[in-house]
Amino acid sequence: MDYSTKFANALKKYDFSFFGTLSIIFLVGIVNLYSATHASNESSIANLYKVQIVWFFLSMAIGVGISFVNPRNFFRFSYIIYLGCIAMLLAVLALGHVGMGAQRWLGFGSIKFQPSELSKIAVVLVLGRWFVRNNYEHELSLSDMVIPLILTAIPMLLVVVQPDLGTGLLILLIFSVIAFYKKLKWRSIVVVVLLAMLTGGVVYKFGLKEYQRQRILTFIDPTADARGFGYNAIQSKIAIGSGQFWGKGFKKSSQASLSYLPENHTDFIFSIYNEEHGLTGSLLLIFLYIVLLFRFLWLAGTVSNLYDSIIVIGFMSIFFWHTFINMSMVMGLLPIVGIPLPLMSYGGSSLLTFFTCAGMATSISNSRNLF
Repeated sequence: MDYSTKFANALKKYDFSFFGTLSIIFLVGIVNLYSATHASNESSIANLYKVQIVWFFLSMAIGVGISFVNPRNFFRFSYIIYLGCIAMLLAVLALGHVGMGAQRWLGFGSIKFQPSELSKIAVVLVLGRWFVRNNYEHELSLSDMVIPLILTAIPMLLVVVQPDLGTGLLILLIFSVIAFYKKLKWRSIVVVVLLAMLTGGVVYKFGLKEYQRQRILTFIDPTADARGFGYNAIQSKIAIGSGQFWGKGFKKSSQASLSYLPENHTDFIFSIYNEEHGLTGSLLLIFLYIVLLFRFLWLAGTVSNLYDSIIVIGFMSIFFWHTFINMSMVMGLLPIVGIPLPLMSYGGSSLLTFFTCAGMATSISNSRNLF
């Protein structure tokens, strides 16, 4: 059999569902990004959609390349990938670029990369390997959780001190999903919830900076500081409400064109989308995310390898928490924590993370037929 025949047979068995769904959401996102930034007086902002397209093709190429890797290698190199991410997070603290009051990026020439994004994948891989090697059958007790929690806490704390509280919280939520999927004992669940409540109070009192505490207070009552910390939340809800059922139409967002809503190309991109496309457009976008999430759930339930199942659930949780937190915070249901909306918000590092997840999930799906 020649190579062309083998390649044709491989394409017939190739799972295009993950990349296909991500590409559709990205097309919606890039049109919305152009609409949100086209009226900007700054050329660097107005041309962000072009940079995002370049990152899309780069991320897609890397994701597709990963999809042809035998998934056994994900298990084999889990700890190496994890340690590599820890090294990059340490490098950020020592050598990282500072922007918007935080030190989160490593620079390679004109390219800036955010290692905290890939740390989410590293945590998923290392937790999957640890659970498979140490707790294959029985339900998890509190003692079983110590090492996984340490493995999660190291990158989480390195991210929080950048400071990036939102991503640190998201890493902890990913750990929670994987732990519940692996089955915690009910007694352990009760203790973990109580500890989380106690820890949350202590962190709020002694661990958060003043502006972070202020974000929580303005979440409860944005009008208490309408021109300060509550401004973004108020303007975001105005944008969403003004979209009504059908929306104002493409490039007709007053919040974007008049620059009433800061960071409308990143954290608040969903607000602009709501204003221009209304409830109908938002429901369509949410439907696309649901399709993607259920595809992950389906794959996790069909693979025979426990490690593959755990990391697919981990990837699903990455997409779920990003989507849920971002949409909730722009609607005023959660405090503003700076979590991007997958494939909609501007950001090359996040695009690379999402397509890497898709590439690994596709590899696992293909392994049933190709490897």
